Amino acid sequence: WPGILTPGLLNPYGPELLEGTYHPDPREAEGFGTEPITGERAQRIFRADPARRGASARRGVQRLLAHGTVAVAGELRGRAAVDAVRRAGLAVGRRPERLPGPPSLSPVPLVLLPAPVPGGPARFAVFDVPDRAALVRLGASTCVATVLGGRLVHRAR
Repeated sequence: WPGILTPGLLNPYGPELLEGTYHPDPREAEGFGTEPITGERAQRIFRADPARRGASARRGVQRLLAHGTVAVAGELRGRAAVDAVRRAGLAVGRRPERLPGPPSLSPVPLVLLPAPVPGGPARFAVFDVPDRAALVRLGASTCVATVLGGRLVHRAR
C-alpha cells in the first residue's frame, strides 16, 4: 500500500455516529441521499422502522473502518451498535477529557492510538500520505487499509 502505517485511530464519537446517526443504504439514495443523517431526521427514521438501527450501525462501522478507525469511545447503549462494534472487532476505549469538535468520521484533531507491542493485537491502519503531518492536514479519509485482529477489514478500491 502507498503511504504510512499507523496504529490506527480512536474515534471518540461512538454513540453519536452509531446510535444517533442514520447511515443510508446505497439502495436508499433516492429517498435519503448517500451521506449520514443526524438529528431529528435520523430519529424519525429510527422511530418509523426500528429494524433500521442494526443495518445503520453496521454501515456506520464500515464507514469508520474506511477512515482508519480501530477503536471507538463513548458509552454505547443500544444493542445494535454494541453488536456491530463487537462483530467488527473494534476496540472500545475511553473518551478523551475534551472532545475534539463536532462528531465526525474524521475528527480534528485525529486521535492516534499507541504503537503496537509484540504479542499485542494486530490492529492498524494505512493512510495514503507521505507522513503524519500530512495525515493530520488531509484527514482520515486518506485511509487505504484497516486491519483488526490480523484481518483486513477495509481496503480502498
